[in-house]
Amino acid sequence: MSIKSSERNFARRMDLTSLQLFVAVCELGSIGKAAEREFIAASAVSKRLSDLEATLDTPLLYRHTRGVDLTPAGESLLHHARSVLFSLEKMQGELSEYADGVRGHVRVHASISAIVQFLPEDLGDFIRQHREVKIDLEEHLSTEVVRAVQEGAADLGVCNTAHGTGKLQTLPYRHDQLVLIVPKGHTLLRLGAIYFEAALDHDQVGLHSNSSIYLALRQPAAAVGRTIKLRIHVTGLDAMCRMIHNGLGVGVMPQRAFDLMHGVGELESITLLDSWAARQIQLVARDFSTLPLTARLLVDHLARPPLSA
Repeated sequence: MSIKSSERNFARRMDLTSLQLFVAVCELGSIGKAAEREFIAASAVSKRLSDLEATLDTPLLYRHTRGVDLTPAGESLLHHARSVLFSLEKMQGELSEYADGVRGHVRVHASISAIVQFLPEDLGDFIRQHREVKIDLEEHLSTEVVRAVQEGAADLGVCNTAHGTGKLQTLPYRHDQLVLIVPKGHTLLRLGAIYFEAALDHDQVGLHSNSSIYLALRQPAAAVGRTIKLRIHVTGLDAMCRMIHNGLGVGVMPQRAFDLMHGVGELESITLLDSWAARQIQLVARDFSTLPLTARLLVDHLARPPLSA
């Protein structure tokens, strides 16, 4: 598809240095602070931003004595500028790695559940078969994984997608089962398998409030007009186990993750009967067919059913 003359002229008028300075000003909320960080005079930064606004024929910033705020057009440009700069960093990184002998580079963002339960073995097996490939893996909340793929910050996401993926494509990866973790001898153990509602009388040890697990817990609580008695948020499953062991409450995590903790504290798991407790972890991409060859090889590897299935 040919590029229109107007689009070509627009691309030529855009200045990457100005975009970088614009992003810096947005992140720091101040022209002066951005100038200090980027080692450039504040007047030069201000001039570049004014030229950028003239090029786009629209104001990008509200300037005031405390700093700057984004206009609606500025919000839109910030989104696109970050995407452009991400792409340039990716291009530079991949080309330098080819010079060093790397034959592929895949950026993967994944949820803690996927990382703890499944990815170490699956990625390790892939790397043993493709030693020239570099995989950058970052742990994020499921909602942030989806956003990273949408914005191009990750080639591939691995997460629970119960709360939506927009127009992204998905493929099934693994199933997991959420269970309630309690101290040994806890009163709930005598009930056997339970619905999560039965745990609402007890203090809870939870993951981040935007994690897919915590979002799933809020729905059954709201359905019966209750709130979760959250005593503490933790950032990891091992920390959750230690808190529960020390009497700070009960908590929900995947059964396989609990099994892999290898006895962090004197704890037991209780099966949850709620339908949302049986989860599907998905592979997420903008378009699997347009991924680079190395990323498609990784997708094919991860999408295979596990040998134990």
